[in-house]
Amino acid sequence: MSPRTLTITPLEGLPRVRPGDDLAGLLVAALDRAGLAPRAQDIVVVAQKIVSKAEGRIVRLDTVTPSAKARELAEITGKDPRQIELVLSESDEVLRAKKNVIVMAHRLGLVMANAGIDRSNVEQEGGGESVLLLPLDPDTSAAALRARLQTRYGVTLGVVITDSIGRAWRLGTTGHAIGAAGVAALIDQRG
Repeated sequence: MSPRTLTITPLEGLPRVRPGDDLAGLLVAALDRAGLAPRAQDIVVVAQKIVSKAEGRIVRLDTVTPSAKARELAEITGKDPRQIELVLSESDEVLRAKKNVIVMAHRLGLVMANAGIDRSNVEQEGGGESVLLLPLDPDTSAAALRARLQTRYGVTLGVVITDSIGRAWRLGTTGHAIGAAGVAALIDQRG
């Protein structure tokens, strides 16, 4: 069996992504500036944060009215009840709620803290606080990016959308693929 090589090449020079930006266009411009052209079977890995930003998944907290359930969970967790309302709207089930912790079964099937809702690296415009939600459908987002990149470069590619997810009931975070196109996300190895 011949040795296989894995090469990871970071893409530098992407601007701050804002709602409505053409993410595929930004990726192509950055690849071209770097003199990089994807080859057949390459996999382009994109952070969820820039996908969510481009898709406009930013919510200003001053536009959110917390429900009684959100206020109750905010009292238990010590978290902002407006953010808890968004957590509830993005999730199917509360798995754990205690001081500083809320673990949810997200509507996408992920088990994660705060339903993946994040305040870090989110521009706070207009004086209000904003948070970032996960993409509505990360697989569809990956497929759209893949189609544009394949058209531009004329090769078959894979696209994976990743997010750093705090591991429920454990310390630390790990990188997870939350969306994929052109890459087998699940391989049946039974038997």
